Amino acid sequence: MGRLFLGPDGRFGIWEGNIFSMEQSQRLLDPYSFSHILHGILFYGILWLTARKIPIRYRFVIAFLLEACWEIAENSSFIINRYRAVTISLGYFGDSILNSLSDLLMAALGFFMAWRMRVRVTILVIVLIELGLLYFIRDNLTLNILMLLHPIKAIQLWQAAGYMPP
Repeated sequence: MGRLFLGPDGRFGIWEGNIFSMEQSQRLLDPYSFSHILHGILFYGILWLTARKIPIRYRFVIAFLLEACWEIAENSSFIINRYRAVTISLGYFGDSILNSLSDLLMAALGFFMAWRMRVRVTILVIVLIELGLLYFIRDNLTLNILMLLHPIKAIQLWQAAGYMPP
């Protein structure tokens, strides 16, 4: 898909917190890494509800493959252009390979967290991540899905109002 391992600048970085930066989705971790933890938690929950009799190791493989499919889709021209058109990710041009691998690991972490934690704690983690992202970057998994499927101009304007140029 033409992605570079470390992104266009070829520099390794552990964290990029500015979601409007050109380094967004190019470093090992970024605020959206927390959304990928939620992917893993949600995949665990869906598979627990629908495939509880399948051994956990196979459910993990299924969840991991689902996340890998999302990473491929997320880095397709169609989704990149959709992000640019209807979300606050106007400058998004896809993930580096490093970031995609990290996103896969974050989803795996979320899956294992959900497997080991009590349901109440898992729900608390979901709420804290969603509210934390909403507060710090004016975006989260819920808004991301909503804006991809059914963009709302008022939300886009509210999110963009949080933009602070570098």
